Amino acid sequence: MWTLFVALASFAGFIIAYNTYGRYLSKMLFQLDRDALMPSEELRDDVDFVPTRKSVIFGHHFTSIAGTGPIVGPAIAVFWGWLPALLWVVFGSILIGAVHDLGALVISLRNRGQTVGEVAGRLISPRARVLFLLILFFALTVVLAIFGLVIAVIFKIYPESVLSVWLAMPVAIGIGFWVYKGHGGLLAPSLVALGLLYAAVAIGVYYLPITLPASWGNPVIFWTVLLMIYCFFASVLPVWVLLQPRDYINSHQLVVALVLLVVGVLFAGLGGQTNLFADAPMIAQNVPKDAPPIWPFLFITIACGACSGFHCLVSSGTTSKQIANETDAQYVGYGGMLLEGALAVLVILCCTAGLGMGVTTADGQQLTGLAAWNSRYNPELGWEGFSLAAKVGAFVDGGANFLTAIGLPIALGTGIVAVLVACFAATTLDTATRLQRYVIQELATSLHMKPLENKYLATALAVSLGFTVAMLPGPSGAYGTGGLILWPLFGATNQLLAGLALMVTFFYLWRRGKRVLPIAIPMILMMLMPAWAMLWQMFTTTKDVNTGEPVGWLWSSDPLQCYVLFGFGVVVMTMQVWMIIEGIIVWQKARGVLEEQLPPLPAREQKGISPTTA
Repeated sequence: MWTLFVALASFAGFIIAYNTYGRYLSKMLFQLDRDALMPSEELRDDVDFVPTRKSVIFGHHFTSIAGTGPIVGPAIAVFWGWLPALLWVVFGSILIGAVHDLGALVISLRNRGQTVGEVAGRLISPRARVLFLLILFFALTVVLAIFGLVIAVIFKIYPESVLSVWLAMPVAIGIGFWVYKGHGGLLAPSLVALGLLYAAVAIGVYYLPITLPASWGNPVIFWTVLLMIYCFFASVLPVWVLLQPRDYINSHQLVVALVLLVVGVLFAGLGGQTNLFADAPMIAQNVPKDAPPIWPFLFITIACGACSGFHCLVSSGTTSKQIANETDAQYVGYGGMLLEGALAVLVILCCTAGLGMGVTTADGQQLTGLAAWNSRYNPELGWEGFSLAAKVGAFVDGGANFLTAIGLPIALGTGIVAVLVACFAATTLDTATRLQRYVIQELATSLHMKPLENKYLATALAVSLGFTVAMLPGPSGAYGTGGLILWPLFGATNQLLAGLALMVTFFYLWRRGKRVLPIAIPMILMMLMPAWAMLWQMFTTTKDVNTGEPVGWLWSSDPLQCYVLFGFGVVVMTMQVWMIIEGIIVWQKARGVLEEQLPPLPAREQKGISPTTA
C-alpha cells in the first residue's frame, strides 16, 4: 500500500505544482502573451520553423527530453536509498527542472527561436555566446556518443525491442506526408500507428527478436553505425517528415506504456503484492566503499529526472521553432518536465518495489523482497560493478513485474518496458543530432567557417564526432567500449549546463527589472553541486573493493581514460568559470538595461500557407 501512496502523492504534487507555481511563472514572471508573434510564423520555412498544435509539439518535446537519463539516473541513485532519490526528483522537477525548461523556451520564443547560447551573446557578452556554444558542442558530442551506445546496448540485451523501434520510422514518415501534404486528420493514423507499434512489440517478443549473426561482428558497433546514419537524415529532413511525427506517435506509445505501469502499480499496491519499506532500504546504510558520496553526487546522478541542461537545448533548439502560441509554453515546457519527473518516480518504484515482487537469478533461484533488491544492488560488487545492463535491467524487470499485476505475461511485459527505454533514447538521439547541427552552424558563423554553415556538412561533422567518441577503445582494446568512459562526466557537464542556462534566464529577467529569486536559487545550486562533483571526480581517489588499491582518473592504468576524462573536465570547468566571470562583469550595469535588440528581418514574400498541424 505504501508503494501506491508514494506514487499517488508524487503525481498529485506534480499536478498541483503545474496549476500553482507553473501558472505563477507563466502569468506573473514571464507574462506569456497569446497575441505575440512566434518564430514559427515569423521565420516559417516548413523545414525547421513550422507552426504546430500544442498536443503534437508536446509529444516531440517530451520524448526528446526524456531519454534514458530519467531511467538510468534514478536506477543508479536508489543505491543510496529510495527516499533521497524520490525527494530530489519531486522537488527538483517542480522548483528547478521545470523552471529551467520554461525559462529557456520563453527566452528563445522572444528571440526568433535562437538557442540559449546565441541569446547569451546579447544578454551577457559576445564572449559568453561563444563560450556557451562551445560548452554545448562538447556536451552534445558526449550525448550523441553515449546515447548511441546505450541504444545499441539495449538492442543487444533485448533483441525483442528492435522491431518496434525501427518500425516507428517508416510509419512516422507516412503520417507526416498524410497530415502535411494530404491535410488529413491525426486521430485515425495515430491509432493505426499505435496498434502497429504494439503489435510489433508482441511479434518481437514471441516471433521475431532480431539478433545479428555472429559473422557481422560486434552488434554494438553495427547498431551504432546504423543509428548515426539514421540521425544524419533525421537532422537534415524537414521536421514534419520524420522528427515531428516520429516523436508524436512515439509519445503515444510511451504514454500507453507509462499508463500501464501506473495501473500496474495501482493493482500491485491494492493487492498487497509490494511493500516499498520492506522491498528496499529507504536510506541505504551499506553502500560500496568505492561509491562517490551521496552529497553532491545525488544531484548529478539523477539529472534528467529532476533537472537537465540538455533540456535547454531542446526547448530553445527545436521546440521554440514549432510553438504556435506563446501561452503553450507552460503546457510544453513546464508540463513536459513534470511528466518526466513522473517517469522518474515510476523508475524509482520499479527498481525497488517492482524488483521486490520477484527476480530470477542466473542460477535459476527465485528471490523476493529485500533479497531480490540486493541481488541487483549488491554492495560487494562495488560501484564499478554496477554495469549499464544492470541499470537498465533493474527497471525493465521491476516494470515487467508491475505489468504482471494487470495480467500481462512476464515476457510481454519485459518487451514493452524494453521498447519504452529504447524509444526514449532514440527520440533523444535524433533531436540531439539536430541540435548539434544548429550549434555547429552558429559556431561556424561566429568563427567565420563558411563551409560548416551548410546543414549537410554540419550534420556530417556532428555524427562523425559522436561516432568517433563512441568507438573509442576501452581498457580491453575493443572498439565501442571506450566511449562509456565519458559517462562519469556526462551528469556533471549536463547539470553545469543547466546552471549556465539558468544564468541566461537570470540576466533576461534582471535586465527587465523583474523578480529573479525563482531563478537565482536554482542557478546557484546547479552551478555549485555539479562543479563540486566534477572536481571530486578529477582529484579524488577511492580504494578498489577487491584489491584495496587506489583508483580514480589520476591513478588509472589506462592512459587514454585518464587523459580523456581529466582533460575533458579541465576544458569544461575552465569555460564555465570564464562564463561566470563574464556574468559578474556585467551584473551591476545590466540591471534594468535592455539588451541590444535583434535587427529587423528583410522583407520577404508571404507563402500563403496555413499553419500545419503536424
